[in-house]
Amino acid sequence: MQPRRFDVLVVGSGPAGSIAALVLARGGARVALVDKARFPRDKACGDLVGPRAVQVLDDLGLDVPEARTVGDMVVVGPTGRRVRLPCFEGRTYPGHALAMPRLEFDTRLRDAAVAAGAEALVGRADEARRDDLGLEGFALDGGVEIRADVVIGADGATSRVAAAAELVDPASVLWGFAVRGYVDEPVEVPHILLWEPTRGHGFPGYGWVFPGVDGRANLGLGLGTRSTRTGAARAAHELPAFVDHLRRHGLVSGPAPAATLGGWLKLGMVGTTPARGRVMLVGDAAGLVNPLQGEGISQALTSGRAAAQAVLDGPADAALRYRDFLVRTYRPYLSATTPVHAAMLGRPRLVSAVGRMLTAPGIGATLAPGWSVFWNDLLDGAPPGAARTVAAAAARIGRAAAARGSTRRWFDRLSSATSLDASG
Repeated sequence: MQPRRFDVLVVGSGPAGSIAALVLARGGARVALVDKARFPRDKACGDLVGPRAVQVLDDLGLDVPEARTVGDMVVVGPTGRRVRLPCFEGRTYPGHALAMPRLEFDTRLRDAAVAAGAEALVGRADEARRDDLGLEGFALDGGVEIRADVVIGADGATSRVAAAAELVDPASVLWGFAVRGYVDEPVEVPHILLWEPTRGHGFPGYGWVFPGVDGRANLGLGLGTRSTRTGAARAAHELPAFVDHLRRHGLVSGPAPAATLGGWLKLGMVGTTPARGRVMLVGDAAGLVNPLQGEGISQALTSGRAAAQAVLDGPADAALRYRDFLVRTYRPYLSATTPVHAAMLGRPRLVSAVGRMLTAPGIGATLAPGWSVFWNDLLDGAPPGAARTVAAAAARIGRAAAARGSTRRWFDRLSSATSLDASG
């Protein structure tokens, strides 16, 4: 069978891949949008679409009327004290998020890409195909072979594209794992729980219970595992005890959900070269997940659009332009927060102390507005005021503390490589 030729091959039809394919198809490119699963399909996620993602949807004219509008968030500390984090409207994003099951949200985006002209194909990217310029495509497990001028990896944290293009340093990656389930109980406000399974020893991540649609709630537990992928079982094992904790605080009333879904997260972009040659990585494949609170959909939509636009502006230099965008957009935040995440893992007493301090009487309420802006990576575009001032101070402290660490050096090398490519 002769290989099929496209301008762009997008591997993965999640939010990042579908947005990339949508923008490319609208721009006149011939796009193959490949996924190993038949849609609709589910994904482990908290189902919250953050303010920056909402803005991307609006920019692209994508309407999701079934989604539920979500505003403020409540953080519950280890002692049960609660702090309400306000959701502000920024200059470049709205003052709300959306809640919508990934089963429906991902299908909506994929359908929009197909309606724009992308060709959807079902198959697992199996054998890599290369030419003198590097990775050119894949033979799918169904027998179809696809080659393209540009390959976009949108195939998640364990990306086959990233591995085939040798864009990942496994020893440097920061992994996380999350497990979630649904309960038939209404929840009005998203809650994040800084949990202590054992008093004084914080869980190396956090738990959540988020509003859903049709009277359901999404709850789950996520943890960091550093550069190994051996700790995933703990999240599933601890979930029933965490649900007991939710019941004690009156957030749910029923038992832990019997059916759960888990998934890997690649955090903070560190350890992954997001673009080289004709290959670009977007969303989770690029490690574009907030290392403090695990958000990934906003970054997925933003990076998918940026990669597509870089291709439309000229495929020869697309990887350089895209990498430059990522460095400018995400380096200021990730270079300050990724080291914080890495430093706290393996220090349960420190995790506990920080959680108790942030939710202490007086301190929590004072810091809450700035905490909300900083934690959710909303400083760029935040309106002037006390919240922005506190968030900016937190960012400066984080960057200063991480100035000599390995994570900062990794970002410096990525920035230097981008500058050298530009000058060359």
